[in-house]
Amino acid sequence: MLRRLLPVLVLFMFIAPGARAADPHDIVLWPDGVPEPRVAAEPAETVEKGKDGIQRRTNVSVPRLVVHGLPPAADGAPRPAVIVAPGGGYSILADEHEGTDIGRWFNDRGIVAFTLLYRVPTGRGPGSDTGPVMDAQRAVSEVRRRAAELRIDPARIGLMGFSAGGHTALVAATTKAGFPGAESAPSARPDVTILIYPWRVVADDGPGLWPGVTIDEGTAPTFIAQTADDTASPVRGALALYGALTTAKVPAELHVYEKGGHGYGMRPRDGAPGTGDWPARLADWLKTHGF
Repeated sequence: MLRRLLPVLVLFMFIAPGARAADPHDIVLWPDGVPEPRVAAEPAETVEKGKDGIQRRTNVSVPRLVVHGLPPAADGAPRPAVIVAPGGGYSILADEHEGTDIGRWFNDRGIVAFTLLYRVPTGRGPGSDTGPVMDAQRAVSEVRRRAAELRIDPARIGLMGFSAGGHTALVAATTKAGFPGAESAPSARPDVTILIYPWRVVADDGPGLWPGVTIDEGTAPTFIAQTADDTASPVRGALALYGALTTAKVPAELHVYEKGGHGYGMRPRDGAPGTGDWPARLADWLKTHGF
C-alpha cells in the first residue's frame, strides 16, 4: 500500500501550495535515456566555487531542470514561467549567478523559474551545441506538457540564456525541434526569448547569423542585453540579431551598455552601472508581454 501511495505523496509535496516552495526540485529531461550525443557519466558531476566566487558545475551527464519554487498566484490563475540556461562556454555551467540567482529574482515577481542543467562538456567545435540545444527544446516542451501539474500558463513560457546559454536559447528558439518524439510532443518554441550577452550569435566565417538560425514572423519576442566592451560576446552579434528581428517585425528590445565586460550575471560590477540595470529593464519588458 505504501509503495502505491509514495508517488502520490511525492507529487503532492512537489506541487502543494506552501509545501517547501522555496526548495528546488529536479525534473529529469530524458528519463528513458539521454539521446546522442551523450556526455560520459564518468567522471561524476561536480560543483565547485572558485576564488572569484563563481560556482562552476561540470560533467553534467543527466540533463535536467531545477525548479526554483512555485510562487503562488494571488488570484489562483496559472503563472508564467522562464527556463534559464547558464553560460560556461560548453565546458562548465555557471549555474549560480546565471541560474539560481535569477531564478529567485523571477520567483520574487511571481514567475516560476527553472535552471536548465544541460549537458556539458561538449567542446567548442562544430556540433558542440547539438546536445545543449536538444536539452533546451525538450525543456520547453516538457514544461508545457506539465503546465497543468505545475499551474503554469502554457502560453507564457520563456527561454533565457547567458553567454553559451544564450547561444543555446537562441538556436533552440529559432530552429525546428529535432529531439526524439518532438513531432508528437507539445511545442518546443518559447513564447519569449531572453538573451544576456549571448555567445556565438553570428557565424564564425561571415556576417550572417549563426547557421540554422531563422528569424521570421513566427519568432518569439526577444530581449537582448549586453555591454559594448564585451570581448567574449562581441556587440556586433547583438546588433545583427536585433536588425534581423526588426526586419522581420518581431517585437524586440536591445540594451547595450558602455562598460561591464562579460559574465556578470546577477552580480553588478563597480563602475559599470549597466550590469545592475538590465534586470529592471527586463522586468519592464516582461510586463509588456504579459509576464
